Amino acid sequence: MKHVNAYITAHQERFLDELYALLRIPSVSANPAYREDVFRCAAFVADSMKSAGLELVEICPTPGFPVVYGEKIIDPALPTVLIYGHYDVQPAEPFELWHSPPFEPTLKDGKIYARGAADDKGQFYMHVKAVEFMIATNSLPCNVKMMIEGEEEVGSDNLGNFCRENKKRLEADVILISDTSMVANDVPSIDVGLRGLSYLEVEVTGPNRDLHSGVYGGAVANPINTLCKMIASLTDENNHITIPGFYDSVAEVSIEDREAMAQIPFSESEYKADLDIEEVQGEQGFTTIERTSIRPTLDVNGIWGGYTGEGSKTVLPSKAYAKISMRLVPNQTSDEITAKFKAHFEAIAPKSVKVEVRPHHGGEPVVTPTDSVPFKAASAAMETTFGKKPIPTRGGGSIPIVALFEKELKCKTVLMGFGLDSDALHSPNEHYGVFNYLKGIETIPWFFHYFKEMN
Repeated sequence: MKHVNAYITAHQERFLDELYALLRIPSVSANPAYREDVFRCAAFVADSMKSAGLELVEICPTPGFPVVYGEKIIDPALPTVLIYGHYDVQPAEPFELWHSPPFEPTLKDGKIYARGAADDKGQFYMHVKAVEFMIATNSLPCNVKMMIEGEEEVGSDNLGNFCRENKKRLEADVILISDTSMVANDVPSIDVGLRGLSYLEVEVTGPNRDLHSGVYGGAVANPINTLCKMIASLTDENNHITIPGFYDSVAEVSIEDREAMAQIPFSESEYKADLDIEEVQGEQGFTTIERTSIRPTLDVNGIWGGYTGEGSKTVLPSKAYAKISMRLVPNQTSDEITAKFKAHFEAIAPKSVKVEVRPHHGGEPVVTPTDSVPFKAASAAMETTFGKKPIPTRGGGSIPIVALFEKELKCKTVLMGFGLDSDALHSPNEHYGVFNYLKGIETIPWFFHYFKEMN
């Protein structure tokens, strides 16, 4: 592995050009308008795997978008690492808030600006290039399998069946994922926990058609007004979620673990300055880091209804809609929380409107052990390349397939991400540092080295 830096230096321009080409493909899985682009991106990933030296590369169809699979088995007796990532990306809207076109990667101040740069194209492509290095230099210490899917941003609905149908092909000793972040470029960290997710859409219907707000206003319930009141009632003055039984299963984190979290370098003033806000808010009794990692949340992700075009239209709308996500913590389940939300939201609706709750997708929270060989190998790898031991942290986001992998493949996961929380994931001007991209390519081979050495 000692030659990895020389290899990166020699091929750095190509590594970046290839990533730029990948980022130019608008593989938005949520929008049918980009369907052909998603398939085109799968073909790009397959070609990249072949160029890296992987064998048995296949674009595996599913009822939705395909899974791209490849492997390099050097000795069945050796340990096997299964790498997971996703080539689909979030929608880029609103386009007008981007400083540069979202699907034309732009390098500025050492950062690559593009949709998917950090989530997850830049991060999974590090693995493709790291594997290329190990195969090209005959230094691959154990077997490698790679599975890159195209539906993560829409819930990975078909990945469970794919795993069940391909258990033998996907057999591994550990699953390695880079789809998370570090504390800072000079403070490496490894996520050991992720929150789960319940994502749904609500529809509130009032009159059977849009009405003139002057003629009917004040006598007929306005679905937008009603929806806003209903949403506002879902949290109290302490930002505590008011859904009955919402906290019943929440696993409380020990005082010792909370004290350890308090040691993570964090500047609230810098946090606020970065977001251009004057104060933070959240559930009373918890710090910002705790609120975004070990506590459940409820957020409105979108709300609409009535007339939103140019000019004015004095309408009392027939319908109003909202998309709502709830982040879950250990011992909560997505089915349980979705059911409790639905029952509560229907119960608080006034008789002047009708309510429909439509679940979209969900995922389960996970906590991974810090005393395992995979974690120790990841820690040793990051310590080798960063010069300091990484801090175990808990991520606030959700990667539902981690729980799925443990259930279907009976395999533990290591979350060795190289992004930063400031990378604007899911937002306009998403970006990924060139430092982070190259540091990932440097570190991943060391994970393979230590994982083989420790097994």
